[in-house]
Amino acid sequence: MTPRLVRYALLALLTGVPAIASQAQAQSWPDKPITFIVPFAAGGGTDAFARPLAAQLDTQLGKRILIENRAGAGGTVGASLASKAAPDGYTFFMGAAHHAIAPSLYPNLDYNIEKDFIAVALIARPPQVIVVNPDKVAAKTLAEFIAYARANPGQLNYGSAGAGTTHHLAGELFKLLTKTNIQHVPYRGAGPAMQDLIAGHVPVVFDGLGSSAAPVRAGQLRALAVAAPKRVSAFPDLPTAAEAGLPGYEVSTWYGLFAPKNTPPEIVKQMTAELQKAMQTPAVKDAWERNGSDVPDVTGAAFTKMVSDEVARWRKVVTDANVKLD
Repeated sequence: MTPRLVRYALLALLTGVPAIASQAQAQSWPDKPITFIVPFAAGGGTDAFARPLAAQLDTQLGKRILIENRAGAGGTVGASLASKAAPDGYTFFMGAAHHAIAPSLYPNLDYNIEKDFIAVALIARPPQVIVVNPDKVAAKTLAEFIAYARANPGQLNYGSAGAGTTHHLAGELFKLLTKTNIQHVPYRGAGPAMQDLIAGHVPVVFDGLGSSAAPVRAGQLRALAVAAPKRVSAFPDLPTAAEAGLPGYEVSTWYGLFAPKNTPPEIVKQMTAELQKAMQTPAVKDAWERNGSDVPDVTGAAFTKMVSDEVARWRKVVTDANVKLD
């Protein structure tokens, strides 16, 4: 063999090594626990979907799915951490609609939700709901609540999962449409906001139905309206905002699974298949229905496009409503 042919052979062998290693890694995956980074405190809407899904995947994969709650800065702390995780298929990120809003509000993010992650699959998309503490708010209907807020400008506070989250934007949109003045109180996730709402420390939260469903059913909170174009099957008696007198008030959140960029495509493909299988199990379907979400089937390129569309959509909302971080 001539020296030139030897060089070509060596080059072909060396360039093929990463692909071979990647395939071997995928064939043995998973051989240890997998971590889902949830960028909000425990007990919030993200948890309401991440934990049942993790339990089902535990069974399917035969390996533990560990939930790691890393809250802060409207979910951007956990996102930053996840973006720097090893792309080996053992760390995934449970992102949310909040992460499509963040680029418009946090100019100095050290990650890019569109470039530093692989969008694996949409997990859930529950609508927002307006919930109040019944001991602190006498209003029984949305119209009564709006009238009270208008009569008491600056006297009401609303809690959110953090600055820049859908909870925050839902509250600002409510203020814009109703011409009311209520003050924003950001928390480190929907869980802490819900705890303070139930305790009466804040009177209202514009929440995702995933974290509000249980306390509403228990009578701890009163739901006034769902911010969706139609009623949800889990709460058939709860009117939409339009039905309750506030047309144009539609806000939904979504949760999706992401992998750090450069995660082997074979592993992403396997995880996608496992997610699709898990989402069709009775346990997951029942949990999603209780939390007011459908079971979506949006993966890969379709989910990637959805994320990009959401980034553009929320940038316009932030600009039109002149939303600023507190």
